[in-house]
Amino acid sequence: MTNPLCDVLNLKYPIIQAPMAGVSTPELAAAVSNSGALGSISVGSATTQQAREMIAHTQALTTAPFNVNVFCHPPARRNPTKEQAWINQFSEMFHSFGNSAPTGLAEIYATFCHNTAMLQVLLDTRPAVVSFHFGLPEPEAIQALKAAGCLTLASATSPNEAQYIAAAGVDFIIAQGFEAGGHRGTFLDVATDTQLSTAELLPLLQEATSLPIICAGGIMNGADIARVMKQGATGVQMGTAFILCPESAANADWREALSKANPGDTCMTSAISGRPARSLNNAFCQATRTVLPEDIPDYPVAYSLGKALAAAALSAGIKGFSAQWAGTGAPYARQESAARLVEILAREWQRATAGIEPHL
Repeated sequence: MTNPLCDVLNLKYPIIQAPMAGVSTPELAAAVSNSGALGSISVGSATTQQAREMIAHTQALTTAPFNVNVFCHPPARRNPTKEQAWINQFSEMFHSFGNSAPTGLAEIYATFCHNTAMLQVLLDTRPAVVSFHFGLPEPEAIQALKAAGCLTLASATSPNEAQYIAAAGVDFIIAQGFEAGGHRGTFLDVATDTQLSTAELLPLLQEATSLPIICAGGIMNGADIARVMKQGATGVQMGTAFILCPESAANADWREALSKANPGDTCMTSAISGRPARSLNNAFCQATRTVLPEDIPDYPVAYSLGKALAAAALSAGIKGFSAQWAGTGAPYARQESAARLVEILAREWQRATAGIEPHL
């Protein structure tokens, strides 16, 4: 059988390495793309100049298609009283690390929505794929990217979101199950997130839309790939599986914690960034487990404190206060080069699909 993702991008494998802002690098994305899968970078946390440089760097390392991810979150609703209370809550912790708490918080990441400068970077560089997280940009931006030849993907965590994405003319849907590491892509149903697993979400999205669906969340090996492909997925997106690759930008503390992870060692938290995200259950998560959601400033304002606290802890030699995003499959992450990992996944998938008609 033909595979829509492989056919349109001339891929060997319908495997996407997740963008993972701050973790994925041009080197990681290029290695994955050069191996026949789809590598990704994220410019969600980058300035326009940084984004242009990252894309150019990746293009210098591969002529194969790769994905550039952008964040479509709503602008933060600033609340000085809440922000000051949030700072005050962590003042003692900052002092214990030998630092002072910040005097104010900042909206550290610009949204891609109505961001004409970032859109122009993408139109100038024309990556093969552009993916949207936290929602969608304005229709004109989607139309401009498609007119420039970019394939478009967007994350959905519910049938409602999938239908919204399909109506906007996006090409592929990424079904993000609750097992997935990093930030939830929820955008229409934030207050009523039903926290569907990947296995629950896939058939619901298949009923809700005719668009091809890429599964994300809890997929760590070839058997996992074979399972969702047998259920009708067009491809998979894998993030946690690639964090231990030497090409990733994960720091030593994160790598050590991930390499020692046991089943159940992740949790969903909003305290780090202001949005729900799955992380290793590290010291920061444990210190904030009783925090009330209504007390946390909006994303990405809360993240500016999280990053400051992580830097203060690091300077004091204290581990476990950085964002250490990871999915429920964390115990199964492997220390392999990106190219080798793609090779292993493909071989495992082929073995798992023996006797089963694959979607490739």
